[in-house]
Amino acid sequence: MMNLSRSVALISLFLLPLLSFSFSVDNPTDRRVLVLLDDLSLKSSHSIFFSTLKSRGFDLDFKLADDSKLALQRYGQYLYDGLIIFAPSTERFGGALDSKSIADFVDSGRDLILSADTSASDLIRGIALECGVDFDEDSSAMVIDHSSFSLSDGDHTLIAADDLVKSDVILGKTKIEAPVLFRGVAHSLNPTNNLVLKVLSASPSAYSANPSSKLSSPPQLTGSAISLVSVMQARNNARVVISGSLQLFSDRLFRSGVQKAGSPNKYEKSGNEQFATELSKWVFHERGHLKAGSLVHHRVGETDEPAIYRIKDDLEFSVEILEWSGRSWEPYVADDLQVQFYMMSPYVLKTLSTDKKGMFHTSFKVPDVYGVFQFKVEYEKLGYTTLSLSKQIPVRPYRHNEYERFIPTAYPYYGACFTTMAGFFVFSFVYLYHK
Repeated sequence: MMNLSRSVALISLFLLPLLSFSFSVDNPTDRRVLVLLDDLSLKSSHSIFFSTLKSRGFDLDFKLADDSKLALQRYGQYLYDGLIIFAPSTERFGGALDSKSIADFVDSGRDLILSADTSASDLIRGIALECGVDFDEDSSAMVIDHSSFSLSDGDHTLIAADDLVKSDVILGKTKIEAPVLFRGVAHSLNPTNNLVLKVLSASPSAYSANPSSKLSSPPQLTGSAISLVSVMQARNNARVVISGSLQLFSDRLFRSGVQKAGSPNKYEKSGNEQFATELSKWVFHERGHLKAGSLVHHRVGETDEPAIYRIKDDLEFSVEILEWSGRSWEPYVADDLQVQFYMMSPYVLKTLSTDKKGMFHTSFKVPDVYGVFQFKVEYEKLGYTTLSLSKQIPVRPYRHNEYERFIPTAYPYYGACFTTMAGFFVFSFVYLYHK
Protein backbone atom coordinates (compact mmCIF):
# COMPACT_ATOMS: atom_id res chain seq x y z
CA MET A 1 0.00 0.00 0.00
CA MET A 2 2.87 2.38 0.79
CA ASN A 3 4.41 1.77 -2.63
CA LEU A 4 1.03 2.36 -4.30
CA SER A 5 0.58 5.67 -2.45
CA ARG A 6 4.04 6.80 -3.46
CA SER A 7 3.34 5.87 -7.08
CA VAL A 8 0.09 7.88 -7.07
CA ALA A 9 1.91 10.86 -5.54
CA LEU A 10 4.65 10.72 -8.17
CA ILE A 11 2.11 10.47 -11.00
CA SER A 12 0.25 13.47 -9.55
CA LEU A 13 3.45 15.53 -9.47
CA PHE A 14 4.14 14.80 -13.12
CA LEU A 15 0.52 15.19 -14.22
CA LEU A 16 -0.25 18.51 -12.54
CA PRO A 17 2.08 20.61 -14.70
CA LEU A 18 0.62 19.04 -17.84
CA LEU A 19 -2.89 19.90 -16.72
CA SER A 20 -1.92 23.40 -15.66
CA PHE A 21 -0.31 24.28 -18.99
CA SER A 22 -2.75 22.56 -21.39
CA PHE A 23 -3.87 26.01 -22.53
CA SER A 24 -1.47 28.83 -23.25
CA VAL A 25 -2.42 32.49 -23.63
CA ASP A 26 0.33 32.78 -26.25
CA ASN A 27 -1.20 29.91 -28.24
CA PRO A 28 -4.99 30.15 -27.82
CA THR A 29 -5.79 27.16 -30.04
CA ASP A 30 -3.47 24.67 -28.33
CA ARG A 31 -6.49 22.87 -26.86
CA ARG A 32 -7.97 19.54 -25.88
CA VAL A 33 -11.70 19.13 -26.54
CA LEU A 34 -14.12 16.73 -24.89
CA VAL A 35 -16.86 15.47 -27.25
CA LEU A 36 -19.96 14.01 -25.58
CA LEU A 37 -22.18 11.82 -27.76
CA ASP A 38 -25.54 10.09 -27.40
CA ASP A 39 -24.25 7.29 -29.57
CA LEU A 40 -20.73 6.55 -30.77
CA SER A 41 -22.13 6.15 -34.28
CA LEU A 42 -22.15 9.96 -34.42
CA LYS A 43 -18.37 9.76 -34.82
CA SER A 44 -18.92 8.36 -38.31
CA SER A 45 -22.13 10.22 -39.23
CA HIS A 46 -20.50 13.56 -38.33
CA SER A 47 -16.95 12.58 -39.29
CA ILE A 48 -16.30 15.50 -41.66
CA PHE A 49 -16.88 18.06 -38.93
CA PHE A 50 -14.66 16.20 -36.48
CA SER A 51 -11.98 15.71 -39.14
CA THR A 52 -11.79 19.46 -39.79
CA LEU A 53 -11.16 20.03 -36.09
CA LYS A 54 -8.45 17.37 -35.97
CA SER A 55 -6.79 18.78 -39.10
CA ARG A 56 -6.48 22.12 -37.32
CA GLY A 57 -4.62 20.53 -34.42
CA PHE A 58 -7.38 19.85 -31.90
CA ASP A 59 -7.16 16.77 -29.71
CA LEU A 60 -10.68 15.31 -29.53
CA ASP A 61 -11.63 12.97 -26.70
CA PHE A 62 -14.88 11.12 -27.59
CA LYS A 63 -17.02 9.78 -24.76
CA LEU A 64 -20.60 8.72 -24.24
CA ALA A 65 -22.62 11.30 -22.33
CA ASP A 66 -23.56 8.74 -19.66
CA ASP A 67 -20.00 7.48 -19.13
CA SER A 68 -19.56 6.88 -15.40
CA LYS A 69 -16.00 8.25 -15.51
CA LEU A 70 -16.84 11.65 -16.98
CA ALA A 71 -15.00 14.57 -15.36
CA LEU A 72 -13.94 18.02 -16.49
CA GLN A 73 -11.47 18.52 -13.65
CA ARG A 74 -8.78 16.56 -11.92
CA TYR A 75 -6.66 17.71 -8.99
CA GLY A 76 -8.38 21.10 -9.20
CA GLN A 77 -7.27 21.65 -12.81
CA TYR A 78 -9.40 21.45 -15.94
CA LEU A 79 -8.61 18.56 -18.26
CA TYR A 80 -10.17 20.24 -21.31
CA ASP A 81 -10.37 23.70 -22.81
CA GLY A 82 -13.37 23.04 -25.04
CA LEU A 83 -16.55 21.00 -24.80
CA ILE A 84 -18.82 19.73 -27.59
CA ILE A 85 -22.18 18.27 -26.56
CA PHE A 86 -23.81 16.27 -29.35
CA ALA A 87 -26.10 14.40 -26.95
CA PRO A 88 -29.49 16.12 -27.13
CA SER A 89 -31.53 13.28 -25.61
CA THR A 90 -29.33 12.76 -22.55
CA GLU A 91 -31.39 13.10 -19.37
CA ARG A 92 -28.40 12.92 -17.04
CA PHE A 93 -24.66 13.03 -17.57
CA GLY A 94 -22.44 10.34 -16.12
CA GLY A 95 -19.65 10.72 -13.60
CA ALA A 96 -19.08 14.10 -11.99
CA LEU A 97 -20.65 16.05 -14.87
CA ASP A 98 -23.84 18.05 -14.51
CA SER A 99 -25.32 21.35 -15.67
CA LYS A 100 -23.61 23.28 -12.85
CA SER A 101 -20.17 21.92 -13.71
CA ILE A 102 -20.72 22.91 -17.35
CA ALA A 103 -21.74 26.42 -16.26
CA ASP A 104 -18.58 26.58 -14.11
CA PHE A 105 -16.60 25.34 -17.13
CA VAL A 106 -17.83 28.32 -19.18
CA ASP A 107 -17.37 30.68 -16.23
CA SER A 108 -13.71 29.65 -16.14
CA GLY A 109 -13.26 31.05 -19.66
CA ARG A 110 -13.60 27.84 -21.68
CA ASP A 111 -15.70 27.23 -24.77
CA LEU A 112 -18.82 25.18 -25.55
CA ILE A 113 -20.69 23.89 -28.59
CA LEU A 114 -24.18 22.62 -27.75
CA SER A 115 -26.47 21.03 -30.33
CA ALA A 116 -30.07 19.97 -29.83
CA ASP A 117 -32.92 18.49 -31.87
CA THR A 118 -36.54 17.46 -31.33
CA SER A 119 -35.45 14.98 -28.65
CA ALA A 120 -33.81 17.68 -26.52
CA SER A 121 -34.01 16.80 -22.83
CA ASP A 122 -34.69 19.15 -19.94
CA LEU A 123 -30.98 18.93 -19.10
CA ILE A 124 -29.92 20.26 -22.51
CA ARG A 125 -32.66 22.90 -22.45
CA GLY A 126 -31.49 24.04 -19.00
CA ILE A 127 -27.88 24.45 -20.15
CA ALA A 128 -29.06 26.50 -23.14
CA LEU A 129 -31.27 28.62 -20.88
CA GLU A 130 -28.23 29.46 -18.73
CA CYS A 131 -26.67 30.94 -21.89
CA GLY A 132 -29.71 33.09 -22.74
CA VAL A 133 -31.30 30.68 -25.25
CA ASP A 134 -34.83 29.31 -24.78
CA PHE A 135 -35.88 26.32 -26.92
CA ASP A 136 -39.53 25.90 -27.90
CA GLU A 137 -41.43 24.37 -24.99
CA ASP A 138 -43.32 22.00 -27.32
CA SER A 139 -41.05 18.95 -27.56
CA SER A 140 -42.73 17.83 -30.80
CA ALA A 141 -42.33 21.18 -32.55
CA MET A 142 -39.93 21.76 -35.44
CA VAL A 143 -39.13 24.77 -37.58
CA ILE A 144 -41.45 24.82 -40.59
CA ASP A 145 -41.15 27.20 -43.52
CA HIS A 146 -43.37 27.02 -46.60
CA SER A 147 -41.30 29.62 -48.45
CA SER A 148 -37.64 28.98 -47.57
CA PHE A 149 -37.40 25.21 -47.71
CA SER A 150 -35.22 22.86 -49.72
CA LEU A 151 -36.94 21.47 -52.81
CA SER A 152 -35.71 17.99 -51.86
CA ASP A 153 -37.93 18.10 -48.76
CA GLY A 154 -41.57 17.10 -48.72
CA ASP A 155 -42.86 18.40 -45.37
CA HIS A 156 -41.04 21.76 -45.47
CA THR A 157 -39.02 21.05 -42.31
CA LEU A 158 -35.66 21.00 -44.11
CA ILE A 159 -35.02 24.72 -44.05
CA ALA A 160 -32.71 26.38 -46.60
CA ALA A 161 -31.56 29.29 -44.49
CA ASP A 162 -29.45 32.18 -45.78
CA ASP A 163 -30.07 34.90 -43.19
CA LEU A 164 -26.56 34.94 -41.71
CA VAL A 165 -24.99 37.42 -39.33
CA LYS A 166 -22.96 40.01 -41.20
CA SER A 167 -19.60 39.53 -39.50
CA ASP A 168 -16.34 38.52 -41.16
CA VAL A 169 -14.93 37.74 -37.73
CA ILE A 170 -17.56 35.13 -36.85
CA LEU A 171 -18.14 33.56 -40.27
CA GLY A 172 -14.93 34.39 -42.13
CA LYS A 173 -14.21 36.70 -45.03
CA THR A 174 -15.30 34.23 -47.71
CA LYS A 175 -19.03 34.64 -48.27
CA ILE A 176 -21.20 31.55 -47.77
CA GLU A 177 -22.99 31.42 -51.12
CA ALA A 178 -25.11 28.26 -50.72
CA PRO A 179 -27.98 28.16 -48.21
CA VAL A 180 -27.44 26.31 -44.93
CA LEU A 181 -29.68 23.26 -44.48
CA PHE A 182 -31.37 23.06 -41.07
CA ARG A 183 -33.79 20.53 -39.63
CA GLY A 184 -34.48 20.89 -35.93
CA VAL A 185 -36.05 22.94 -33.17
CA ALA A 186 -36.48 26.69 -32.90
CA HIS A 187 -35.21 28.84 -30.10
CA SER A 188 -35.55 32.44 -29.03
CA LEU A 189 -33.11 34.75 -27.29
CA ASN A 190 -33.53 36.22 -23.84
CA PRO A 191 -34.14 39.96 -24.52
CA THR A 192 -32.41 40.91 -21.26
CA ASN A 193 -29.21 39.10 -22.24
CA ASN A 194 -27.15 41.37 -24.52
CA LEU A 195 -24.33 38.82 -24.81
CA VAL A 196 -26.21 36.35 -27.02
CA LEU A 197 -26.54 36.87 -30.77
CA LYS A 198 -28.31 35.22 -33.72
CA VAL A 199 -25.89 33.77 -36.27
CA LEU A 200 -28.43 31.94 -38.44
CA SER A 201 -32.00 33.25 -38.39
CA ALA A 202 -35.23 31.92 -39.82
CA SER A 203 -37.11 33.76 -42.57
CA PRO A 204 -40.20 35.90 -41.81
CA SER A 205 -42.44 33.05 -43.09
CA ALA A 206 -41.10 30.42 -40.65
CA TYR A 207 -42.89 29.16 -37.56
CA SER A 208 -42.46 26.46 -34.93
CA ALA A 209 -45.05 23.72 -34.73
CA ASN A 210 -45.63 19.97 -34.92
CA PRO A 211 -45.39 19.09 -38.63
CA SER A 212 -47.55 15.98 -38.25
CA SER A 213 -50.61 17.72 -36.81
CA LYS A 214 -52.82 20.66 -37.75
CA LEU A 215 -52.45 23.96 -35.94
CA SER A 216 -55.15 24.49 -33.31
CA SER A 217 -53.72 27.81 -32.11
CA PRO A 218 -51.20 30.35 -33.37
CA PRO A 219 -47.60 29.20 -32.83
CA GLN A 220 -45.61 30.92 -30.11
CA LEU A 221 -42.44 31.34 -32.20
CA THR A 222 -42.77 32.84 -35.65
CA GLY A 223 -40.77 34.71 -38.28
CA SER A 224 -37.43 36.34 -37.66
CA ALA A 225 -37.91 35.94 -33.90
CA ILE A 226 -36.81 32.33 -34.47
CA SER A 227 -33.09 31.74 -34.17
CA LEU A 228 -31.67 28.57 -35.69
CA VAL A 229 -28.07 28.95 -34.46
CA SER A 230 -26.93 31.44 -31.84
CA VAL A 231 -23.66 32.39 -30.20
CA MET A 232 -22.71 33.95 -26.92
CA GLN A 233 -19.48 35.55 -25.80
CA ALA A 234 -19.38 35.86 -22.04
CA ARG A 235 -17.80 38.78 -20.21
CA ASN A 236 -14.77 36.60 -19.52
CA ASN A 237 -14.49 36.01 -23.32
CA ALA A 238 -15.65 32.38 -23.12
CA ARG A 239 -17.55 31.49 -26.28
CA VAL A 240 -20.66 29.35 -26.74
CA VAL A 241 -22.44 28.09 -29.88
CA ILE A 242 -25.99 26.75 -29.57
CA SER A 243 -27.67 25.02 -32.50
CA GLY A 244 -31.21 23.71 -32.72
CA SER A 245 -30.15 21.05 -35.21
CA LEU A 246 -27.70 18.21 -34.71
CA GLN A 247 -28.16 17.26 -38.37
CA LEU A 248 -26.68 20.60 -39.41
CA PHE A 249 -23.22 19.14 -38.55
CA SER A 250 -23.84 15.78 -40.23
CA ASP A 251 -21.97 14.42 -43.24
CA ARG A 252 -25.26 13.94 -45.10
CA LEU A 253 -26.17 17.63 -45.00
CA PHE A 254 -22.55 18.64 -45.58
CA ARG A 255 -22.56 16.75 -48.90
CA SER A 256 -26.17 17.39 -49.85
CA GLY A 257 -27.06 19.57 -52.80
CA VAL A 258 -29.55 22.35 -52.22
CA GLN A 259 -32.01 24.47 -54.15
CA LYS A 260 -34.10 26.91 -52.19
CA ALA A 261 -37.79 27.14 -53.04
CA GLY A 262 -38.47 30.07 -55.35
CA SER A 263 -34.80 30.42 -56.32
CA PRO A 264 -33.37 29.42 -59.71
CA ASN A 265 -29.95 28.80 -58.18
CA LYS A 266 -29.04 25.19 -57.55
CA TYR A 267 -25.93 24.30 -55.55
CA GLU A 268 -24.14 20.98 -55.69
CA LYS A 269 -23.16 21.36 -52.07
CA SER A 270 -24.89 23.10 -49.17
CA GLY A 271 -23.24 25.82 -47.12
CA ASN A 272 -23.27 23.64 -43.98
CA GLU A 273 -19.62 22.58 -44.05
CA GLN A 274 -18.32 26.10 -44.58
CA PHE A 275 -20.73 27.48 -41.99
CA ALA A 276 -19.84 24.89 -39.33
CA THR A 277 -16.11 25.13 -40.01
CA GLU A 278 -15.97 28.92 -39.84
CA LEU A 279 -18.17 28.98 -36.75
CA SER A 280 -15.94 26.43 -35.00
CA LYS A 281 -12.90 28.60 -35.79
CA TRP A 282 -14.57 31.49 -34.01
CA VAL A 283 -15.83 29.56 -30.97
CA PHE A 284 -12.39 28.00 -30.38
CA HIS A 285 -10.64 31.39 -30.66
CA GLU A 286 -8.89 30.77 -33.95
CA ARG A 287 -10.29 34.11 -35.05
CA GLY A 288 -11.31 37.30 -33.30
CA HIS A 289 -8.98 36.78 -30.32
CA LEU A 290 -7.15 39.96 -29.27
CA LYS A 291 -4.17 40.38 -26.99
CA ALA A 292 -2.99 43.72 -25.61
CA GLY A 293 0.41 44.72 -24.33
CA SER A 294 0.92 47.07 -21.42
CA LEU A 295 -0.26 50.67 -21.51
CA VAL A 296 2.70 52.99 -22.11
CA HIS A 297 2.66 56.71 -21.36
CA HIS A 298 5.21 59.48 -20.84
CA ARG A 299 5.66 63.22 -21.24
CA VAL A 300 6.28 64.55 -24.72
CA GLY A 301 10.02 64.53 -25.41
CA GLU A 302 10.73 61.94 -22.73
CA THR A 303 10.81 58.13 -22.76
CA ASP A 304 10.53 57.21 -19.08
CA GLU A 305 7.13 56.75 -17.48
CA PRO A 306 6.67 59.29 -14.66
CA ALA A 307 5.25 58.46 -11.26
CA ILE A 308 3.04 61.55 -11.34
CA TYR A 309 1.86 64.13 -13.86
CA ARG A 310 1.28 67.83 -13.40
CA ILE A 311 -1.82 69.57 -14.69
CA LYS A 312 -1.44 70.81 -18.28
CA ASP A 313 1.46 68.45 -19.04
CA ASP A 314 1.65 67.25 -22.63
CA LEU A 315 1.82 63.46 -22.73
CA GLU A 316 1.97 60.61 -25.22
CA PHE A 317 0.07 57.34 -24.85
CA SER A 318 0.42 54.03 -26.70
CA VAL A 319 -0.67 50.39 -26.51
CA GLU A 320 0.13 47.37 -28.68
CA ILE A 321 -2.75 45.11 -29.76
CA LEU A 322 -2.32 41.83 -31.64
CA GLU A 323 -4.83 39.43 -33.19
CA TRP A 324 -4.49 35.65 -33.30
CA SER A 325 -4.65 34.44 -36.91
CA GLY A 326 -4.95 30.76 -36.07
CA ARG A 327 -1.22 30.16 -36.31
CA SER A 328 0.52 33.29 -35.05
CA TRP A 329 -0.05 36.74 -33.61
CA GLU A 330 -0.61 39.42 -36.27
CA PRO A 331 -0.91 43.22 -35.87
CA TYR A 332 -4.49 44.30 -35.27
CA VAL A 333 -5.65 47.17 -37.47
CA ALA A 334 -8.69 49.30 -36.58
CA ASP A 335 -9.74 52.93 -36.48
CA ASP A 336 -12.26 52.75 -33.62
CA LEU A 337 -10.03 52.21 -30.58
CA GLN A 338 -10.25 54.92 -27.91
CA VAL A 339 -8.50 55.82 -24.66
CA GLN A 340 -10.10 57.61 -21.73
CA PHE A 341 -8.31 59.74 -19.17
CA TYR A 342 -10.72 58.95 -16.41
CA MET A 343 -11.58 60.17 -12.92
CA MET A 344 -15.21 59.45 -11.99
CA SER A 345 -15.95 60.35 -15.62
CA PRO A 346 -13.75 60.72 -18.72
CA TYR A 347 -12.04 64.13 -18.83
CA VAL A 348 -10.30 63.21 -22.09
CA LEU A 349 -11.57 60.82 -24.78
CA LYS A 350 -9.24 60.31 -27.74
CA THR A 351 -9.38 58.00 -30.75
CA LEU A 352 -6.07 56.21 -31.16
CA SER A 353 -4.11 56.34 -34.40
CA THR A 354 -2.38 53.19 -35.66
CA ASP A 355 0.85 52.53 -37.51
CA LYS A 356 -0.77 49.35 -38.97
CA LYS A 357 1.86 47.32 -37.14
CA GLY A 358 -0.21 46.75 -34.02
CA MET A 359 0.80 49.95 -32.21
CA PHE A 360 -1.94 52.44 -31.31
CA HIS A 361 -0.95 55.89 -30.06
CA THR A 362 -2.13 59.42 -29.36
CA SER A 363 -1.11 62.55 -27.44
CA PHE A 364 -3.08 65.03 -25.36
CA LYS A 365 -2.78 67.63 -22.62
CA VAL A 366 -3.49 66.67 -19.01
CA PRO A 367 -6.68 68.50 -17.92
CA ASP A 368 -6.53 71.37 -15.46
CA VAL A 369 -7.87 69.14 -12.68
CA TYR A 370 -5.77 67.30 -10.14
CA GLY A 371 -6.56 63.96 -8.52
CA VAL A 372 -6.08 60.25 -9.22
CA PHE A 373 -6.77 59.46 -12.89
CA GLN A 374 -6.80 56.28 -14.95
CA PHE A 375 -5.83 55.53 -18.51
CA LYS A 376 -8.69 53.27 -19.65
CA VAL A 377 -9.07 51.29 -22.86
CA GLU A 378 -12.37 49.43 -23.11
CA TYR A 379 -12.92 47.81 -26.48
CA GLU A 380 -16.01 45.84 -27.46
CA LYS A 381 -16.56 44.90 -31.10
CA LEU A 382 -18.80 42.26 -32.63
CA GLY A 383 -17.00 38.94 -32.78
CA TYR A 384 -13.81 40.07 -31.02
CA THR A 385 -12.74 39.32 -27.49
CA THR A 386 -13.33 42.21 -25.12
CA LEU A 387 -10.37 44.29 -23.98
CA SER A 388 -10.52 46.10 -20.66
CA LEU A 389 -7.26 47.78 -19.72
CA SER A 390 -6.53 50.42 -17.10
CA LYS A 391 -3.56 52.07 -15.45
CA GLN A 392 -3.68 54.50 -12.54
CA ILE A 393 -1.69 57.73 -12.38
CA PRO A 394 -1.96 60.74 -10.01
CA VAL A 395 -2.08 64.32 -11.26
CA ARG A 396 -0.85 67.18 -9.04
CA PRO A 397 -1.39 70.95 -9.23
CA TYR A 398 1.38 73.48 -9.81
CA ARG A 399 3.80 73.99 -6.95
CA HIS A 400 4.16 77.53 -5.57
CA ASN A 401 7.35 78.11 -7.57
CA GLU A 402 6.02 76.70 -10.85
CA TYR A 403 3.46 79.40 -11.59
CA GLU A 404 4.28 82.10 -14.16
CA ARG A 405 5.55 85.37 -12.77
CA PHE A 406 2.58 87.21 -14.24
CA ILE A 407 -0.52 85.16 -14.79
CA PRO A 408 -2.38 86.26 -17.95
CA THR A 409 -5.78 85.73 -16.34
CA ALA A 410 -4.78 88.23 -13.60
CA TYR A 411 -4.03 91.09 -16.03
CA PRO A 412 -7.37 92.84 -15.30
CA TYR A 413 -6.51 92.87 -11.61
CA TYR A 414 -3.03 94.21 -12.34
CA GLY A 415 -4.60 96.95 -14.47
CA ALA A 416 -7.13 97.82 -11.77
CA CYS A 417 -4.36 98.11 -9.18
CA PHE A 418 -2.19 100.45 -11.26
CA THR A 419 -5.22 102.45 -12.39
CA THR A 420 -6.20 103.01 -8.75
CA MET A 421 -2.64 104.17 -7.91
CA ALA A 422 -2.56 106.57 -10.88
CA GLY A 423 -5.99 107.93 -10.02
CA PHE A 424 -4.94 108.56 -6.42
CA PHE A 425 -1.78 110.38 -7.62
CA VAL A 426 -3.80 112.60 -9.99
CA PHE A 427 -6.39 113.33 -7.33
CA SER A 428 -3.73 114.26 -4.76
CA PHE A 429 -1.93 116.55 -7.23
CA VAL A 430 -5.14 118.34 -8.18
CA TYR A 431 -6.30 118.65 -4.60
CA LEU A 432 -2.99 120.11 -3.40
CA TYR A 433 -2.18 122.50 -6.21
CA HIS A 434 -5.52 123.55 -7.67
CA LYS A 435 -6.73 126.94 -6.42
